[in-house]
Amino acid sequence: MTIHKLLIANRGEIAVRIIRAAHELGIATVQVYSKADSESLAVRLADERIEIGPAQASKSYLNRHAILEAAKATGADAIHPGYGFLAENAEFASAVEEAGLVFVGPTARSIRLMGDKVAAREAAAAANVPTVPGSRGRLTSAEATFALVETIGFPVMIKAAAGGGGRGIRVARSAEEFHHLMPQAQAEALAAFGDGGLYIEKLVEGARHIEVQVLGDGHDVIHCFERECSLQRRRQKVWEEAPSPSLTPSVRDRLCASAVALARSVHYRGAGTLEYLYDDRSGEFYFLEMNTRIQVEHPVTEMVTGIDLVREMIRIAGGERLRIRQDQMQLRGHSIEVRINAEDPAKNFMPNPGTITALAVPGGNGVRFDSMLYPGYTVPPFYDSLLGKMIVHDEDRASAIRRLAQALSELTIGGLVTTKPLHQALARDADVQAARFHTGWLEPWLEVNAARLATATSAKSAPSATGGQ
Repeated sequence: MTIHKLLIANRGEIAVRIIRAAHELGIATVQVYSKADSESLAVRLADERIEIGPAQASKSYLNRHAILEAAKATGADAIHPGYGFLAENAEFASAVEEAGLVFVGPTARSIRLMGDKVAAREAAAAANVPTVPGSRGRLTSAEATFALVETIGFPVMIKAAAGGGGRGIRVARSAEEFHHLMPQAQAEALAAFGDGGLYIEKLVEGARHIEVQVLGDGHDVIHCFERECSLQRRRQKVWEEAPSPSLTPSVRDRLCASAVALARSVHYRGAGTLEYLYDDRSGEFYFLEMNTRIQVEHPVTEMVTGIDLVREMIRIAGGERLRIRQDQMQLRGHSIEVRINAEDPAKNFMPNPGTITALAVPGGNGVRFDSMLYPGYTVPPFYDSLLGKMIVHDEDRASAIRRLAQALSELTIGGLVTTKPLHQALARDADVQAARFHTGWLEPWLEVNAARLATATSAKSAPSATGGQ
């Protein structure tokens, strides 16, 4: 089915990204928006726009009925969910297709299978993909679970079966902690996902977080190599890069091959990401979960492969087969992305929404800034604090870090305190420059460098003659 008009069921920088990709393909766009987003850049860029509810996401961006009605009212024939909100909601994907529309993403079956972390682990085991030692199914009782934990050994992670974004996760290092934290994890999972199901994994400490980007058309699957996302705060990614500086060529080949095997086994369609833990001391990797959507960090893969992942998603959803063979895929140079959030690093990353009083975006070869910003725009306080993503590309990692530092020095976002000073400090850090880090590295680093970050943030937030930052 050829797509003529695409409705974007999301907001922020990803909505802007999708609109631009659709326009490049000659496809008209419809942007849905909440009352709080009436002046957003996505609303300004889209060919049509339609309000779907108040600021609360539950009454707008999570309102399936309102989104489908908007598609019907505007004559859209396809819906792109972006990331977050309804992107991995199998019921929404089914409802879109039942309404005679194209869902730009995987089938509801794939979302249901791979979106449930327990089912995904079982699918991985069936495809001979290694998984972290843990429960094979959902937890049934605290007593049975504790018996399994005693077999695995502490520490363990208690995780939401339908989870994502670091929510519904607790780390237990003793029996006492386990019995105390399990009900907390269950309550948080139920509140966040409407599903209190849990499972258990052995905590692999000092590991790296590696993810493999795949593209499938429902018949075949290819990989677009990997990204490393080990620099995390509270299990939220802060700095992402491609390729991983920690993989050997042989490990890369095995890791990517396992991702393709698993995605093929579920006849995957669209863009997806398979996440792994990698122990660079032993060379072993373990499948964690699959994200059945485009991810925030997809630009680094685009920079090192030359493939526009969002355009490929739209083409595949419109019925096209994969246009790229695996033997045509090549890694070119190194790319890094850092997330610029409206948060104050000096105040425990407190959200800091407000009005953009000045905006200067760096340019030049290998520099890209994906954002939703323009001067005078007021960032609403109701949603995720992500303002934009600074992405750089260069011939090698050291050069990419230097390019990132230069780009950050040129970036001005006036009127808000942002996480820019954090990324500038990380780019100067000797351990980051040498890629000596893991998923637990950043939080202790933040404690040690709190005073320095506070000083840098204070200096950056002081008003200038132009109100810049």
